[in-house]
Amino acid sequence: MSWNEDSLHRWLARWPKRRAALEAGNDAAVLASALVRPVVCVDMVVEGVHFEVGERAALVGHKACARSLSDLAATGASPRAILVALRAPREAKETRLRQLLAAIERTARAFGAEVVGGDTTCASGPLSLSVTAIGELERGVAAPSRRRARGGQVVVATGAFGGSRAGRHLRIVPRFDAARWLLDLGATAMMDVSDGLALDLWRIARASKVAIDIGSVPVHRDARKAAEKSGRSALQHALHDGEDHELVATLPQKSVLRALREAPECCPGFALLGNVRRGPAGSLRVPTSETTETLVRFDGLSGWIHGR
Repeated sequence: MSWNEDSLHRWLARWPKRRAALEAGNDAAVLASALVRPVVCVDMVVEGVHFEVGERAALVGHKACARSLSDLAATGASPRAILVALRAPREAKETRLRQLLAAIERTARAFGAEVVGGDTTCASGPLSLSVTAIGELERGVAAPSRRRARGGQVVVATGAFGGSRAGRHLRIVPRFDAARWLLDLGATAMMDVSDGLALDLWRIARASKVAIDIGSVPVHRDARKAAEKSGRSALQHALHDGEDHELVATLPQKSVLRALREAPECCPGFALLGNVRRGPAGSLRVPTSETTETLVRFDGLSGWIHGR
């Protein structure tokens, strides 16, 4: 056996004392302070699906943690604690598992949280990590939701899209500062884009029972590089590739001028995408090219859907 749960636990016990927890190292962690408005989310990364076999442990651990933190960011919450469930085959090297867990802890601490507990399992099949992020929403802040887009609002984003598999899918940057700024501007719907820009906007339109028209898409340079090899346009990559982990949000019209004025300092990647309107619930129209104004209805069949 190449790794041993008891050895891993003894290594974890030597980590510095967690400030976020009064008691850690037990089957359950006791947080040091009560959370006013807890926010909880969980996400998973699986070898061969979310990262390649043999990928650097530091990048895999970062991605595993940052994916969940990105979901917290989309609620406007501040991160507090992290739980990790690790599943590894018998032949996995313990050194690699320690590197994975250490990378998760580094990423958690970089954004103000700590790893306070979790579980390890030895089982055949691909290595996987499940990370639960626990955050806190300030009292009085209205949490954004994919169900709260309203007709007359403007759709915005925190950055460009497409071509993430060039490496950005492993170097996720949770947009906490941008999320708080968007909430201050009056954002009502917000979501981090993991499964494709078009698919995730379609989910907002469907949940909010509105129609969304996207007239402009910020195309990442990685999408243009991908298009050179794929035979698809850079715009298609931007709309459907996924794993960008930028935020999309809906803002009231009255906030747009202020957003444009403050964006260079608060959110350099800020972009206006389109509009929300009253219309067929779940209707999303996207551009056919970067040079024309023709929009076509999105069919919900592109992007990443597990099991499809």
